Amino acid sequence: MGGGVFTYIVDLANGLIDKYELYIAYAVRPQTPADYRDYFDERIHLIEVKNFTRSVNLIKDIKAFFEIKRIASGINPYIIHLHSSKAGALGRWAFNGKKKALFYTPHGYSFLMQNHSATKRFVYKMVEIVSAKRKCMTISCSEGEHLETLKLTKSAAYVDNGINIKKIQNLLSSIVPERERPFTVFTLGRICYQKNPVLFNQIAEVIPEVHFLWIGDGEMREELKASNIEITGWMDRKDALSKSVSADVFLLTSLWEGLPISLLEAMYMKKPCVVNDVIGNHDVIHNGVNGYVCNKVSEFVASIKDVIAGKAERLAEAAYEDILNKYNTTDMADKYLAIYDEALEIFGGGYFYLTYNCTQLMQWFSTAAVLEKAVT
Repeated sequence: MGGGVFTYIVDLANGLIDKYELYIAYAVRPQTPADYRDYFDERIHLIEVKNFTRSVNLIKDIKAFFEIKRIASGINPYIIHLHSSKAGALGRWAFNGKKKALFYTPHGYSFLMQNHSATKRFVYKMVEIVSAKRKCMTISCSEGEHLETLKLTKSAAYVDNGINIKKIQNLLSSIVPERERPFTVFTLGRICYQKNPVLFNQIAEVIPEVHFLWIGDGEMREELKASNIEITGWMDRKDALSKSVSADVFLLTSLWEGLPISLLEAMYMKKPCVVNDVIGNHDVIHNGVNGYVCNKVSEFVASIKDVIAGKAERLAEAAYEDILNKYNTTDMADKYLAIYDEALEIFGGGYFYLTYNCTQLMQWFSTAAVLEKAVT
């Protein structure tokens, strides 16, 4: 549980708890908030999986395989939903989708992650291809990821990521934006290969008169060497939002994404969004409609200058409307409820419904037979 996936799990679980009893089997990461338990509704059961690791570790992965089987055996759930590639690989083999409703959400396929070698990406893709043969529905978190899923399996659907509008608005209402500040281009997240700090730095170098802000920290912070870049380090959520509110443009240079929460939040804050042309980003931002989608440094620079010139207000307003109408946790939870309810008709509720009606039919036939005999 770290980064955008952590936010996703929190919002989804809290949105479903009124209808379902929920258990979350998880592992912590360096980005996991220290008080992560406080983010969840107190009715949600949290179970740490001791052997979960992000990287491939054969011994720990085997232990994790049996550990999650033991956890599920103790709970005996109607529905199992696997989140991220590691859980998806282990879970689709640990559990039988013919006996329980089984779902998998990749949150960005590992074989699309360019920080891995071609050999690793090939192995990851083979794992996905083989695992996709198991009885399980893959629910992608963006349309682009869904299109990748359809290359692997036809048992697929997608539910767009969303943000908790009420929660973020409550935080934003207590924040006072800075009055005197330079024009600022910002991003938020871990400074890592995926987020492409090299490109972020190149853009900053071309327009030294603009202040660039990276809210977060990470192993590639040394790549952000332009003199007009400020790195905040890790901040709590309210402080990070405070910095975001006081900035002018949201810049996302990622090499790949699922559907980034930071982008959705920037759209809600009516910040003009300038994003790299990759899956996840271009599923949400449509060039010239609700933001800017770019392929090279000169396009990023031109888009930022458009915002400076006051040409992006209409785009920011359109992006905000998209959040209200589509990319929010209320819609996300409702769509999952529909998917889960349909599964329960087959694996749980449907069975009991059939049993109930068969019993009623037997009673009806028995009554009819008695009446017929009496009449005779």
